[in-house]
Amino acid sequence: MLRKMTTRGLIPDIVTCSSLMTSLCKHGRSKEALDIFCSMTAKGLKPNIIAYSILLHGYATEGCFVDMINLFNSMEDNGIAANCYVFNILIDAYAKHGMMDEAMLIFTEMREKGVSPDVVTYSTVITAFCRLRRLADAMDKFNEMTDMGVQPDTTVYHSLIQGFCMHGDLVKAKGLVSEMTNKGIPCPDIAFFSSIINTLCKEGRVMDAQDIFEMVISIDGRPDVITFSSLIDGYGLVGQMGKALGVLDAMVSAGIEPDVVTYSSLLDGYCRNGRINDALILFREMPHKRIKPNTVTYGIILDGLFRAGRTVDARKMFHEMIERGITVSISIYNIILGGLCRNNCADEAIALFQKLGAMNVKFNIITLNTMINAMFKVRRREEANDLFAAISASGLVPNASTYGIMIKNILKEGSVEEVDSMFSSMEKSGIIPNSCLINIIIRMLLEKGEIAKAGNYLSKVDGKVISLEASTTLLLSLFSRKGKYRESIELLPANYQFFDGFG
Repeated sequence: MLRKMTTRGLIPDIVTCSSLMTSLCKHGRSKEALDIFCSMTAKGLKPNIIAYSILLHGYATEGCFVDMINLFNSMEDNGIAANCYVFNILIDAYAKHGMMDEAMLIFTEMREKGVSPDVVTYSTVITAFCRLRRLADAMDKFNEMTDMGVQPDTTVYHSLIQGFCMHGDLVKAKGLVSEMTNKGIPCPDIAFFSSIINTLCKEGRVMDAQDIFEMVISIDGRPDVITFSSLIDGYGLVGQMGKALGVLDAMVSAGIEPDVVTYSSLLDGYCRNGRINDALILFREMPHKRIKPNTVTYGIILDGLFRAGRTVDARKMFHEMIERGITVSISIYNIILGGLCRNNCADEAIALFQKLGAMNVKFNIITLNTMINAMFKVRRREEANDLFAAISASGLVPNASTYGIMIKNILKEGSVEEVDSMFSSMEKSGIIPNSCLINIIIRMLLEKGEIAKAGNYLSKVDGKVISLEASTTLLLSLFSRKGKYRESIELLPANYQFFDGFG
């Protein structure tokens, strides 16, 4: 559009240029927006604070912090003073990435230049501190904003209440809820607290979730089916099925009807704890309670049956699912393929995979990872390699698990030279190897007597992102005592030559 205007001799004004920049930045094309920004100056148009704000926001969204700060610094050189909105863009950009030192430097600069932080500024900073569990810092800013006459809004209170709930300080959380009420600000609804309870349960902190549940009741909150189901799920995750059933009883007593999510949570709890028979009894009760099992419910039961080694029953359950017209998603196929593989039915899994491919079922990377591993397991290496090579053509991208499966299986087959090539491909694709994979590689190489190569991977251990596991350390210790490898120990990095008197 801009090119057409210029070729026809039309000079776009600052409003037109700003509109084009906004569109480009929304689509992650801030570099092209910069070209328009620069062309404005070349055409004698002086960018205003709106144009600067648009480009700053584009850089902030894309995480281009160096470009963002350079542009910000150029504003003053061009005689444009940053306002509160501009400072908020910078503070928000840093805060969202957890870069609070940088965010607070901008906050300080803002004050030094006579620009007063508004509720958005404080909300951004407080929310970030709460997310990082720096609640003392969050409260300092909260007190500062009230001292400055800036009234906290719902977002500020929600961030603080959530932070204290996650931190376990329910007295402070409850106090903030009361403060909201006294100020006439609507209290957080049950969906807000249900979200916190669900998060805590997923983290295994079910007792903390229970405390918040009780706090909600104490402030006249009314837990709904989602709240109760989250708590049931939490108890199931930690193996306390008796308490999960107790929550179900309390739910019914409160006049809240359990739904398919509630029953699925209970079923998942039973299956996770190896109580597949109890899960099946409950599953058969569902129709009598007028609750229809859905795709997720069948997935839980299928996975439970496979993990219990009951492949025949799992096949029957799958056929029942189809007969009842329940949607079969890729997650269900992944459960079946993975379940067959775990139960030494890899050839059957491969045959099913090929049949699904012929039916044009759209696989995801989990499916392909499962099948690559299965093919290696039954010594169909060529097919595994072909499937790995075809991942990109399938419109998918190999992930850390994909490379881990390939590397471990290549090492098992003794193809040590291929490992370095595969590992290099992994790093080039931008995937950072985790500690688990590095430790597995080191152990497998040591077991094969590949000392120099093990040393190369030991050099990647930094003690921070990647650290040695106890089993790897033990193997190194035992290894250094083996007579036939004692001379080779010098091939390891110096800091790992201390075992058995070395170093």
